[in-house]
Amino acid sequence: MTPSSPTHSTKKTAITTLGEDRHMHSSYSQFRWICALGMGIAIGNVVIPMSYMEFAPHNNTFTHNQHMRYSAGTVSDKYKNSKSANTWEELVEQKQMFASQSIPTPAAPVAMETPKLSSKERKKIMITGGAGFVGSHLADKLMMEGHEVIILDNFFTGQKTNIDHWMSHPHFSLIVGDVVDPIHLEVDEIYHLACPASPPHYQFNPVKTIKTSTEGTMNMLGLAKRVGAKILLTSTSEIYGDPQVHPQKEDYWGNVNPMGPRSCYDEGKRVAETMMYAYKHSNNVDVRIARIFNTFGPRMHPNDGRVVSNFVIQSLQNKPITIYGEGEQTRSFQYVSDLVDGLHALMNGKYGAPVNLGNPQEFTVAEFATTIKEMTASKSEIKKLEKTADDPNKRKPDISLAKQELNWEPKVSVKEGLAKTIEYFRMVLLSTGEIIPTGPGASKPQN
Repeated sequence: MTPSSPTHSTKKTAITTLGEDRHMHSSYSQFRWICALGMGIAIGNVVIPMSYMEFAPHNNTFTHNQHMRYSAGTVSDKYKNSKSANTWEELVEQKQMFASQSIPTPAAPVAMETPKLSSKERKKIMITGGAGFVGSHLADKLMMEGHEVIILDNFFTGQKTNIDHWMSHPHFSLIVGDVVDPIHLEVDEIYHLACPASPPHYQFNPVKTIKTSTEGTMNMLGLAKRVGAKILLTSTSEIYGDPQVHPQKEDYWGNVNPMGPRSCYDEGKRVAETMMYAYKHSNNVDVRIARIFNTFGPRMHPNDGRVVSNFVIQSLQNKPITIYGEGEQTRSFQYVSDLVDGLHALMNGKYGAPVNLGNPQEFTVAEFATTIKEMTASKSEIKKLEKTADDPNKRKPDISLAKQELNWEPKVSVKEGLAKTIEYFRMVLLSTGEIIPTGPGASKPQN
């Protein structure tokens, strides 16, 4: 399909269907098409006239000092090819459609419908770090249940593209801010995900990483205490350190180096867990703790330096696949949708102690590199480099407790999840060009 030209007039502006042929898109930004175009705004493959855009002082996206609401909706197919849709009835219908689904974007290409709930049924839920990889998928699930979602993110590792598809929905809000700063909101539930999770990123500013896990968690617990909200902390398998027990169960106390390069993250999360239970026992705050094992899927940061993203990016570009050490260390990988289901089950269940969420299928790093190389039909060589400090030798969750208390276990196989992730990164590479994978050392995210 070739793009048609908008009909420009002093009285009316056309809604124009843009071309759908992928060959015409030379870059990711062209495919995304969130740009000004003449008298209209291009969203996805539809140009919406400025007459359909409403700006008000109470918005979805705001900082402490700025408020602007962007309110417009997915335009129904019957209007895509019309020359005008200026009647009040048509405008109301379009706005109703905005309130019923997401807008397809490259990061979320399928429109997600949102049911209408009564004010009594609809929860107001905050996700800290909600513009990140896991947080954005969690937001999708909660929005598709009909709840009101508030994202708090400072965009250190989060990306606006991960949540663009909800920006015009009336039940979605974005606060650009930091969890280390106190915030006053009325919410029913808090999913506290905020904190860099990849070693290069959390090591870039270890003091800030510690503050995020301590001061940030204290602020979220203070908010939960004030408003009576339930709070879930996403902790990590890293609290087990380099484990001497295998697989790792929730009652294992861990083997962590408190002064190593990973300690800012490992010990920060351990303190965060302590704070959660201090507030539970002293202030009767309803808490949940998920200990997350390696997770992968679409919307991973391409420069996060983790195993899956690095191996896939390297393989797709036929660059050397870099392994640190001999590759005999083991990891367990779960697909992001399984993790989101686990977080949701934990928040909505009655179990209040820590729970492992991970896929117990175990790979050596060398095996995993070979698997990705084969799945991408890559010509990459596998290159072994010096092992990084405090890199755990084994990592595998015991998920007996999750099965028992949450009726949860992974549903997506590793290979099925990898196929989806490879296609996602293939699209990213087509749009951005060459990506240089992040090494093991401290590194600032390249957004």
